[in-house]
Amino acid sequence: MAINFNLNDLQAFRTVAELSSFRKAADALHVSQPAFSRRIEKLEEALGVKLLERTTRKVSLTAVGRDFDRKVQQLLDDLDNTLLGIRGVAGTRMGEVTIACVPSTVYYYLSQVVSRYHERYPKIRVKVFDAGANDVLAAVARSEADFGLNFIGSQEPDIEFKPLLEERFVAACRRDHALAKKRKVTWAELGQYDFISVSKTSGNRLLLDQALAGLPGRPQAIYEAQHVTTMLGLVEAGLGVAAVPSLAMPAADHPLLVSVPLVEPIVTRNVGLIRRKGRPLSPAAQQLYDFFADMKGKRAIAPKRTPA
Repeated sequence: MAINFNLNDLQAFRTVAELSSFRKAADALHVSQPAFSRRIEKLEEALGVKLLERTTRKVSLTAVGRDFDRKVQQLLDDLDNTLLGIRGVAGTRMGEVTIACVPSTVYYYLSQVVSRYHERYPKIRVKVFDAGANDVLAAVARSEADFGLNFIGSQEPDIEFKPLLEERFVAACRRDHALAKKRKVTWAELGQYDFISVSKTSGNRLLLDQALAGLPGRPQAIYEAQHVTTMLGLVEAGLGVAAVPSLAMPAADHPLLVSVPLVEPIVTRNVGLIRRKGRPLSPAAQQLYDFFADMKGKRAIAPKRTPA
């Protein structure tokens, strides 16, 4: 049989099989919908079989399409693995990976892992979807992100959670604040100052509310923000103090901010990688996932600041 289709047609089929939508698949491949439809029609005509069933609401695979999808997925993955393994190809390899993450992990953790990945695969585009913990979980569950970096998901039946590290909550304040010189601070002490908190929609807020339930003198918020990074901006501006995950804090040589361990009680969270169970990652995404897995139990070290 003459081969009257190409690699682009196979990639188009795999994309629509995964997204169940011609529009979403066309957007993902950055082509017009008519051009995308022609690729599928060309593939079906070349094979002489119907691979997809289309209705006004969704796209589904035929029985032949499901079998073909498994084989195409293996074929494309094998091809990518082969190309990634060829000497010198890493520097020219093209592709895209989407990672979802909670904002508190971005600046001093995710950014440095991604930087190392970029050094090795400079042509692979990395898209970062930074959002609240629930939105990160949903993005991975809906396959809108290849995988995620989160502190929730371990109890989800369709999500695989790979622990990376356990981090504690610390008090964030300015260097000129009364708490800055302390070796440790109790939650009750923190509650004596203007307190900045994340909103009730935040996963961190839920975690803290559960850990501090019934605690006498627990801090009551004067200010609320959506994200931890915004809270740190308010702390830096001198509006108050906050309780934040240690990963969110800048390096010890930051000119304005300092962190102090919080006690009575010590509150921690487990940060890990999340991905959909049973869904293999593309070779490019797997490479980045492995970069994070190699950091298990470690905190990325922030680069030293140079004097202005």
